[in-house]
Amino acid sequence: MRYRWGVGLALLVLGAGLLPRLAQAQGFPPDSAVQRILEERVALGRNPGIVVALLDERGPRVVATGTAAREGLALDGNTLLEIGSATKVFTSVLLADLVSKGEARLDEPVQDLLPAGARVPEKDGRKITLLDLSTHRSGLPRMPSNFTPADAGNPYADYSPAKMLEFLAGYQLPRAVGAEFEYSNLAVGLLGHALSVRSGKSYEDLLRERILAPLGMTDTGIDLPPALKARVAQGHTAAGTPTPNWDFTALAGAGAIRSTALDMLRFLAANLPGAATRLSPALQMTHEPRNEAMTGHAMALGWLIFRGHEDRPLLWHNGGTGGYRFFMGVDQGGGRAVAVFTNASVSVDDLGFHLLDARNPLTPPQPRVERTAVSVAPEILGRYVGSYELTPGVILTVTMEAGQLFVEVTGQGKTLLLAESERVFFLQEVEAQITFEVGERGTATGLVLLQGGRAVPGQRIGHWMD
Repeated sequence: MRYRWGVGLALLVLGAGLLPRLAQAQGFPPDSAVQRILEERVALGRNPGIVVALLDERGPRVVATGTAAREGLALDGNTLLEIGSATKVFTSVLLADLVSKGEARLDEPVQDLLPAGARVPEKDGRKITLLDLSTHRSGLPRMPSNFTPADAGNPYADYSPAKMLEFLAGYQLPRAVGAEFEYSNLAVGLLGHALSVRSGKSYEDLLRERILAPLGMTDTGIDLPPALKARVAQGHTAAGTPTPNWDFTALAGAGAIRSTALDMLRFLAANLPGAATRLSPALQMTHEPRNEAMTGHAMALGWLIFRGHEDRPLLWHNGGTGGYRFFMGVDQGGGRAVAVFTNASVSVDDLGFHLLDARNPLTPPQPRVERTAVSVAPEILGRYVGSYELTPGVILTVTMEAGQLFVEVTGQGKTLLLAESERVFFLQEVEAQITFEVGERGTATGLVLLQGGRAVPGQRIGHWMD
């Protein structure tokens, strides 16, 4: 492997008054056992490095393995990494803080916070509220249709507030507001923008004033000064290729934050029962279940609540950008919390869930598959162009440009498909494989998407079949 592995273990002390009295409950495995899990995964080459932050009755600590791949620096509790969609929890804490101080209302229409002339779609007289945005029941899609990045390596950088408002002005909601859960980057990005407009401050300034400064999170932010940039771990695709960091404008509230394990422990500690901080009223508000989400989950403000084990519900959220994956979770009943970072586009959710509750199994680690792209004739590639329905409402669209295939899932941007053989293709950005099924004439009749150990078939739609 081209990475030089390093191993590190760090301990820390949180600020006085921030660490709550933790409930007496079964704690995490010994740090040495966690270390072995991390070393096994890093040795397989799928993750350059992994950092785990643990908080239980023994106190806060960090276990880290691997390298930041920048000047050979080992990962540790001070390394900055991108947390992606877990930023949505922070955006909802901002909302709760404004509500607790009488500066906003959960049932307030988001349009009331936006500049004069801005139009937000509504349905049957029902307006989208701040609560709808935070709990993913706004009716807005996962991503806006005018999201067309100039740079696929940094896709959110040029999506401006003007583009977002332009999309909203012309969008028609497909169903009643509040009727269904649909996870939406656009919705929470809009929420962050609206709160910024209401406060008269940038999203980052609002974040720093309302959350980061009160909790002492001095190494967390978005537009980092040089000293913090020097501590950012290099991100990698699932194929192990270094990839750029992501920048955000209009949708910052959906995924822009970069943080460290030590800072994230401060945030998680403030979310445990018994913590006493200036943010406690807002944080407690974000923990209340508001509606049902996906199977086995309820939705709070920003947080998902896993109900796989009724005796021990877990608050959690994950995140991912081009070169990073992140998980954070809180077991309030057991007085424990965990955060897991990695500088690769390889999920660490199973590790986070397992550490919070050993009944949640670890996914058996697999070595990274080395794939080699081959050339396939354009006339063969053209047979795969079309739309494929994975589940009701989730369409995978395959297009061809300049002799290459691209794939786009409903509400997401285009991604290059690389051929491993005439019918088997793979993505570099994420661990996913697509195998096309063909009829007697060689035209695709369907496909199978293999991702995360699951094979999902997709039937070709809107086209004649062999």
